[in-house]
Parts: sequence; structure tokens; C-alpha cells
Amino acid sequence: MTLIGSAVTFVVGLLVGGLAIFVGAAVVTGTRDYGHAVFTALFGAIVWGLAAFFLSWIPLIGEFMPLIAWVWLIRRRYGVSWVHAGIIGFVAWASAVLVLAVLSSVGVTDVVGVPLVRSLAAV
Repeated sequence: MTLIGSAVTFVVGLLVGGLAIFVGAAVVTGTRDYGHAVFTALFGAIVWGLAAFFLSWIPLIGEFMPLIAWVWLIRRRYGVSWVHAGIIGFVAWASAVLVLAVLSSVGVTDVVGVPLVRSLAAV
């Protein structure tokens, strides 16, 4: 894949991840700011990646801490409780899986900013 192709794939994945977080936030909090959701997806991907990089060597804890860090970021960005942030995350994840089911026919198989969706794209 060329550099342009990789950039397009990243941008499309980021927009889909932002859409998923937008749907989750709209369902839970009534917030309707797509730009905020896209930046949350971008920051979420960074936080998830850093937490996974530094903690993946720790058994059990290393597997769950990136998810906790991602939910913490949603909590922080939307000013909601841990429970509401978890619900936003779950709705975002479910939305991303549904969108990927449709977009997989055109070659989009990854979502930026919503964890654990890439491995489910083949399902």
C-alpha cells in the first residue's frame, strides 16, 4: 500500500471511529458534536496505543489497562461518570462493528480510536 493509500485508510478509519463515538455520546449524553468525537477517537487511539505499549508485558493487567485508559479518556472528554463513559464506549464499539460490516465491502477493515474492532472485522 502506498503512503497515500495508508493516509486515506487512516483518515477513513478515524472518521468511522469518530462516528462511532459520536453515536455513543449522542445516545448517552445527547451531545451532538462530531468534531469533538473525532478528536476523542484520535486521542483515544493514542492513549490506547501508549497504554498497550507500556503495559502489555504485565499479565492480565496489561490487557485491561488500555481499555480502562480509553474509558478514562471518554470520561474526561465528555465529563461523565465512569458508568456513562463505559456505556459510551460500548455503544461506540457496537456502532463501529456495524459500520465496518457495511464498509468491509469497499475495503475498510479498521477503525481508529475504537479498540478491539479490527479483530472483529472478519466476523
